[in-house]
Amino acid sequence: MKKDFLSIADLDRDDIPDLLHLTAKVKKHKSRYASALKGVSIGLIFQKPSNRTRVSFEIGMNQLGGHAIYLGPSELGMGGRESVKDVACVLSRYLEALVARTYKHEDVKELAKYAEVPVINGLSDHAHPCQALSDIFTIKEKFGQFKGVTLAYVGDGNNVLNSLMIASARVGLDMKIATPRGYEPAKDVAAAAKAFSRKSGSLLEFTNDPKKAAKGADVIYTDVWVSMGKEKETRKREKVFKNFQINDKLLKFASRGCYVMHCLPAHRGHEITDSVIDSRNSIVYDQAENRLHAEKAILLRLLK
Repeated sequence: MKKDFLSIADLDRDDIPDLLHLTAKVKKHKSRYASALKGVSIGLIFQKPSNRTRVSFEIGMNQLGGHAIYLGPSELGMGGRESVKDVACVLSRYLEALVARTYKHEDVKELAKYAEVPVINGLSDHAHPCQALSDIFTIKEKFGQFKGVTLAYVGDGNNVLNSLMIASARVGLDMKIATPRGYEPAKDVAAAAKAFSRKSGSLLEFTNDPKKAAKGADVIYTDVWVSMGKEKETRKREKVFKNFQINDKLLKFASRGCYVMHCLPAHRGHEITDSVIDSRNSIVYDQAENRLHAEKAILLRLLK
């Protein structure tokens, strides 16, 4: 029976630690997996532009001995020129897996419903599970554990936060989240994260005060204020989020040597300053690199 990777919440109990362990092995022993997926081809169905997701999956498949083909909006027009169902059914006859980067999470779910091959959520308006997996891997890489580590997220209650707080809650990573009023994460996702945190014994706090979230944090994470598809809200959001910038002043509330994370692309001077993202405490490029290793682990788990 085929298995998809649409959301961190959908993973079984042992899946996350197993994937983190495999990610570490793939990163350390690159040559060992050079022909692991020899002869395997996957399709990258992208409705949105991409840097890290496209490159990491293409290079990842190449390093595993397989092949990836990019299918952008001009090639497919999925949901418009051609229905999601037809795309899923046809590409299942050609390829061994599909990676979808879509505007609507419903498109990813529908793709998985009709595809006969595994579907990986490369990003949707609801979730970004590949990013979250690489993020918590990066944190474990720095601290060696999750227990006793506090992650603060300051910014928009978006798809990245949805996946990050579920992942943190499941592995026992304490998390404090600060968003402006009216921009909190989806209530159903927050409720699910709370349920997971109770099981793992981790702390999960929500606030509208960035300073409160940053206080004593070991890691501070942020993302853009205006996600793709919300460009019409740019001016409004810049006003609402102006006090939610990750800058030197806010970092003074965090623990000494606090790491800084950003999933990129970053709008420097908006959600984060140059002095912070370019500081020695910034690990944004480490987490970007780890997208490659985490996605290779996902591909191996689903296809080998």
